[in-house]
Amino acid sequence: VQLQASGGGLVQAGGSLTLSCAGTGGTISSNVMGWFRQAPGKNREFVAAIRYRGSRASSSADSVKGRFVVSVDSAKKTVYLQMNSLKPEDTAVYYCAAGNPIYSAFADERLYNYWGQGTLVTVSS
Repeated sequence: VQLQASGGGLVQAGGSLTLSCAGTGGTISSNVMGWFRQAPGKNREFVAAIRYRGSRASSSADSVKGRFVVSVDSAKKTVYLQMNSLKPEDTAVYYCAAGNPIYSAFADERLYNYWGQGTLVTVSS
């Protein structure tokens, strides 16, 4: 299974972007799909994650709560990250990932087995 992230680009502060992450080459057996980001000179950090099957339980980082929404379209094997009210500090390479963490560990990147190649989001002030 490969994960393909897309939808990044340049947007002005206050604008919106939607990122997509599609699974190809097989069935995604993982139960959780997550989004992480890495800004220049910083460590990769958790953004949001959602349970791919069943409850659709989701979690997001405090820094994006109320602005970013993660969702799933199982039929399309695609996970979305709707980003609203973007800020310059949201500028980063965004990665999607698949794994099987329990809900309380959604933010632990070590529990994700598959990673997409990343898509760059640049927010200008």
